[in-house]
Amino acid sequence: MKKILAFAFLFLSASVFAQQNEPKLYHPEADAKADIKNAVDKASKEGKHVLLQIGGNWCVWCLRFNKLVTENDTLRNEIASNYEVVHVNYSKENKNEAVLASLGYPQRFGFPVFVILDGKGKVIHIQNSGYLEEGKGHSSAKVLEFLESWTPKAVDPKTYQTTSK
Repeated sequence: MKKILAFAFLFLSASVFAQQNEPKLYHPEADAKADIKNAVDKASKEGKHVLLQIGGNWCVWCLRFNKLVTENDTLRNEIASNYEVVHVNYSKENKNEAVLASLGYPQRFGFPVFVILDGKGKVIHIQNSGYLEEGKGHSSAKVLEFLESWTPKAVDPKTYQTTSK
């Protein structure tokens, strides 16, 4: 019986420790509307777009995505060059319903879900993360293609104009 109790104690201790060490990307107490406005202002000044990652600390896929884009140099550089990132919380403590309504209800695609805003704060794309998945995570190649497809340069009509003589 003592062995069972000792094992249970070790298991519970390890679980609590693991939860304490998980990154806290999402903050229910944050003012998502203000955070988005600040990111849009900064993106506008820097010629970038805003990437909203909507989810919660409860969402393993949200955490996996963040791990991928912060540990993969190519993805991290693509984001740093072209986006201001905001983690928008969705949890039982704060569903950010008004903010998500203003974005076109992106939560309909599950979590994480990504919303791209231009430098004026206009929604230009909502991405269902399911299309970026591969195996037990997200595909680096699919995520890179998604990010490259919505950069300011990619959506600028001038990028595609040819000069005719």
